[in-house]
Formats: sequence, structure tokens, C-alpha cells
Amino acid sequence: MLKSMTGYGRSEAIIGEKKITVEIKSVNHRFTDYNIKAPRQYGFLEERMRSAISKAVARGKIDVYISIETCGESDKTVMINEELAGNYIDALKGLSQKFGLKDDITASVIASFSDIFRYEQKRDDEDELWQAVSTVADVAIAAFTGMREREGGRIEADLRARVQYMRSLAVKIDERSPQIVSEYRDKLYTKINELLEGRDIDDARVLTEVAIFADKVAVNEEIVRLASHYDEFDAIMDSGEPAGRKLDFLIQEINREVNTIGSKASDLETAKHVVALKGEIEKLREQIQNIE
Repeated sequence: MLKSMTGYGRSEAIIGEKKITVEIKSVNHRFTDYNIKAPRQYGFLEERMRSAISKAVARGKIDVYISIETCGESDKTVMINEELAGNYIDALKGLSQKFGLKDDITASVIASFSDIFRYEQKRDDEDELWQAVSTVADVAIAAFTGMREREGGRIEADLRARVQYMRSLAVKIDERSPQIVSEYRDKLYTKINELLEGRDIDDARVLTEVAIFADKVAVNEEIVRLASHYDEFDAIMDSGEPAGRKLDFLIQEINREVNTIGSKASDLETAKHVVALKGEIEKLREQIQNIE
């Protein structure tokens, strides 16, 4: 099944003391481009997340947002600068002695000097945290992949219908080709009869002209190659592998054959079929840009 390059998935869960949210979204891109954002202290998660998502994505611009909040005990440790606190105590005692003040130095008094405190982030065990994040990420990735597959299925149905229609147009062009030569021969005889006014016609010369014309307008080779391209188109879609780049190349080959047929078109009906084919090619090209 084809996959669209557009998708979205989100998951949120509380695991232990952490509230973890993983959000994934993607849009079309010629190559694979990851933009993974995690809180600064959890930067080590980014490469692991890239590795996890790369197993499900072959192409596209993928944005991933990881949010981690502590919802239990504080994740910060309070550290005290004991040397600075001692300096404050000594200074206060000096003031008491010098000015005869009551010595009522308490812990709460020292705590009023906020610069003696330092806050340090508790270090999480990286493997343990990744285990929790990956549990949430797996759900988000499944939702993300599911959306890409559903959209890809709709695109695939549209592509198959258009290719089938293009096959029918090619058949009509192929069936019309002998009639064009026959009509040319009849017109040539009619014109020569008018010019010669009943005199004998050199059939050999007429047949030579018809043969030259038939060679100029013959599209058998192009029709055969088109049929081969259409078969390959279906085979690529059936392969179950990323198909966007292969189909993009193939549509160029189909366009080349149709242009050649168009340059040989010598009647209105064939020209109309060629125009219709080119219109379908552009629609295919647009859809293929959305495929992984």
C-alpha cells in the first residue's frame, strides 16, 4: 500500500512521575528531513527518537515535539553554599557584638539570604526515561503511520483509476491509427482524380506516398512502450515499498511517449486523446508529489 507523506499522530501518558507527550506531523519533502524538539535537559532523546521514527518513515519533512513534565515530587535538588552562609553568620555576629544587639540568628534569618541556595536538576536515568518516552512514542507513531496509510490508500485508488483511463485512451489511439492511414489513402486518390480528370492513376506512386505517410504517423512502438510503463506503474504500487521517486521517474517516461504520439497526430480525434492523456499525466504528477 502506498503511504502519503502527510500525517499526524499524538500520544500522551503519565508514567511514574512524568507526564510525557509526543506529537508527530509530516508534510511533503523531496528527501527525509527530521526536526525533533525535546526539553533542553532531555536532548539525548532526540537521536533515539529519530532512530525510532526512521523505521516507519522513508521520506518527508517530519516534525517531532517531546514534552516531559514532572507531576510528582520536585525534580530539583536544593544545594546550600555553606561557605557563603558561614560568612553571613559571622557578619551578623560581628554586628551584634559591635552594636550590642541581641544575638537572635536563626535558620530562618539565614534563609532570607537567597543567594546561599543553589538549585540542581535531578539527573534522570537515560535508559529508564527513554523506555517511558518510547512507550508513548510507539502510540504516536502508530497513529501517525495509520493516517499516512489511509491517505496513501485514497491516493492509490485515484492513481489506479487514472492509469486505467489512460490505458483506454492508448487503446483508442492504437485502434484509430490504421483508420488514419486508410482515410489518407482515400483522400489522396480523390485529390489525384480531381487533378487528373479521369486519366489513369499511378497506383504504385500513390501506395508509396501512403507508405511514407503511414510510417510518419505510426505509433505502434509508443503504444507498446506505454503499455509497458502502465504495467510497471501498477507493479510499483503493488510492491509495498516506498514508491514516490520511482513513480515520479516513470511518469516522465510516460510523458515522453505521449509527447511523441502527439507530434505524430494528424487528425482531430487522436489529438483530443493526446490532450486528455497529458491532462491525466499532470494530475498523476501532482498526486505522486504526495507519496512517500
